[in-house]
Amino acid sequence: MENDTAFVLLAGGRSERMGVPKGLLQYQNTYWILEQIDRITTSTITEIYIGLGHYSQEYLNKISWLNEAQSLFFLYKKIQIRVIINQNPELGTFSTLQNVLQQIPKNKSVLINPIDVPILNTTELQTIIETRNQIVLPNFEGKNGHPIKLHADFWNKLLLLNPTNENSRLDLEIKKINPSSITTISVSDSCTVKNLNTVAEWMNYNKF
Repeated sequence: MENDTAFVLLAGGRSERMGVPKGLLQYQNTYWILEQIDRITTSTITEIYIGLGHYSQEYLNKISWLNEAQSLFFLYKKIQIRVIINQNPELGTFSTLQNVLQQIPKNKSVLINPIDVPILNTTELQTIIETRNQIVLPNFEGKNGHPIKLHADFWNKLLLLNPTNENSRLDLEIKKINPSSITTISVSDSCTVKNLNTVAEWMNYNKF
């Protein structure tokens, strides 16, 4: 069956607590953003949309093919990648998400993951991809995490929200949904609830 889900990797934040762009941190002789992409490629996902904002020029300077991926899909390890740059990243993560969603075919489901949340193992990632509902959430030991899967009917409505409104947030929109439209999947991989926001958190993650 043809995969109808696109992956959205959000890397447009200011990284104030880390002090440097998180996606450009060194991880086992590569950049963290490339490690994240590599983990996604082990699933049936065929398209990744990367949302950049703050530090976008640094990403383009460090990883040259990201420049090409701005105007058309770039084939990287058998997966098609597009880069969308938020010209107003000061509006926040939701604004970057909206910019990316505007470029995705309106009939596709999307999987959304921030750059600072490690992609979980392939088996459980694939389970999330294959589960169908308006919202699909991974849950580790009672705590919901990422990636979050959104059906097209749900995420298309996000484009109508005003990004300057403080209440324009994905978590708040999910809370408005009928619980029957949300599927929660218990996972064994703690990566789904990690947030690598600080140097200490990054160093601790790299111990394993």
